[in-house]
Amino acid sequence: MLIGKPSPEDVNLHPIRYKWAYDLYNQAVRNTWFPHEIALKEDLEDWQKMTEDERHAVKFIMAFFNPAELIVNRVLALGVYPYLKSPECHLYIAKQMWEEANHCVAFEYVLETFPFDRTKIYNTHLEVPSMQAKEAFIAKYSSRMTDQKLDIETVEGKKDFIRNLVAYNIVMEGTWFYSGFMVMLSFRQRNQLRNFGSMINWVLRDESLHLKFGINLVLNVLEENAELLTEEFANEIRNIIIEGVNLEIAYNKDLFPTGILGLNADYVNQYVMYVADRRLEELGLPKYYNATNPAKWMSTATDVYELVNFFEAQNTNYEVDNGSHKK
Repeated sequence: MLIGKPSPEDVNLHPIRYKWAYDLYNQAVRNTWFPHEIALKEDLEDWQKMTEDERHAVKFIMAFFNPAELIVNRVLALGVYPYLKSPECHLYIAKQMWEEANHCVAFEYVLETFPFDRTKIYNTHLEVPSMQAKEAFIAKYSSRMTDQKLDIETVEGKKDFIRNLVAYNIVMEGTWFYSGFMVMLSFRQRNQLRNFGSMINWVLRDESLHLKFGINLVLNVLEENAELLTEEFANEIRNIIIEGVNLEIAYNKDLFPTGILGLNADYVNQYVMYVADRRLEELGLPKYYNATNPAKWMSTATDVYELVNFFEAQNTNYEVDNGSHKK
């Protein structure tokens, strides 16, 4: 069983029972990258030419992403890892936690490089109601896992585990993060912030594996625990995702108070609803919004980012294998 109280046998990697988790761990190792290898000088020149609304969008997203990576790490460490028996899943989570820390350092590198009021950006998520609401949403589901003693052997304990997975992985990483990625990468579509776009590209590649791990985890737990497969619980999972979309819609109104060239809150919210439908389908649930993808340049097949780099001189398919860098 995937979830439960670990036994002495659960520290033996072999025989591997969940090969998908071990494969994702090995892929994550090959994907390793380091933020300071990305030069941002050209992006600083772009920054000077950008409008105030464009700058606001960048700073607003950074204000959310910077603490969000560490929020995910806390949920993983205290709300997921302790309730899993699988050593191969533990391996992947350990690598994912390193990646979340690396993302935080990457965004910190941007905050240190650009002429930002860092104190103001750090405080934004503590002051803006739409960001506070998103963080409260995650805390609502993770607190049962992190702040109280959860009996993972009970049906309700297993449901809490799934609820938490859906909130932090499907909603936060798989929907909110993708919304932010699309906005940030739209700048590169217009030949702006190209190197920062490369960084986002690498973050998104990591997050696509995080999402794949989370979805596999949800589906395997449901498969192993038939008592969870009820219409009532399926509707609850769907409603958690819908609630997350509503929070993102409110957030995007603050992100785009007036809109910028080719991008506004309605456009981004349509993408959010499209992505939410994708997540529902990946969980075996019907679409809710039936939204079309307004950002055709984002991958529509696998959600692994495959943008044609029209303006990008450097190859962003960065991979590390056996200590060597491939570019």
